[in-house]
Amino acid sequence: MTLVKICGICDVDGGRAAVDAGADLLGFHFCSSLRRVEPETALRILERLPSLPLLVGVFIDQSPEEVNRVADLVGLDYVQLHGAEAPGFAAGRPVIKALKVRDGRLPDASGWPDPVLLDAWSADQRGGTGQTWDFDLAAPLLAERQVFLAGGLNPGNVGEVVGRLRPHGVDVSSGVEAEVRRKDPARIRDFVAAVRNAA
Repeated sequence: MTLVKICGICDVDGGRAAVDAGADLLGFHFCSSLRRVEPETALRILERLPSLPLLVGVFIDQSPEEVNRVADLVGLDYVQLHGAEAPGFAAGRPVIKALKVRDGRLPDASGWPDPVLLDAWSADQRGGTGQTWDFDLAAPLLAERQVFLAGGLNPGNVGEVVGRLRPHGVDVSSGVEAEVRRKDPARIRDFVAAVRNAA
């Protein structure tokens, strides 16, 4: 089964919509981002959800001490690293390393454990870009590794991508938003349904 991660949760309504739709993972941005939330805000959101999927915190070039402090406070299951972190980053829990596809070339994932995340490279954005890329480039890595695909996915295209490539997971933020920082419950439901129907 392809896992669904709804990322960039900023409020209770967005978190509840993701849980109600059956998302497998919720992502919170604890880095420099338009969707940044404070750890205490994430805790208040989580306290009001009917159940908890796996929790992921997104970080960009932050120290292991800061990452682990936030992870312990919020109770994260994974830390997702979007910066120039090196393999062996001293996280106290499993890591999802985001690697960027640039100029039609897959990045080297060999130094990182499963799962890894593939996203589009951008000159001016180090986090998620919301930009699509040629997902077929990932096929060789998908055959060997647990890979999340991200970048420009939305309810209209994710089913075809999942049906064709069968990734370990898909990651979406802007593709299920009504506007920045506000998730659209209908888009979340449609996104999750498209993944489940394709898988």
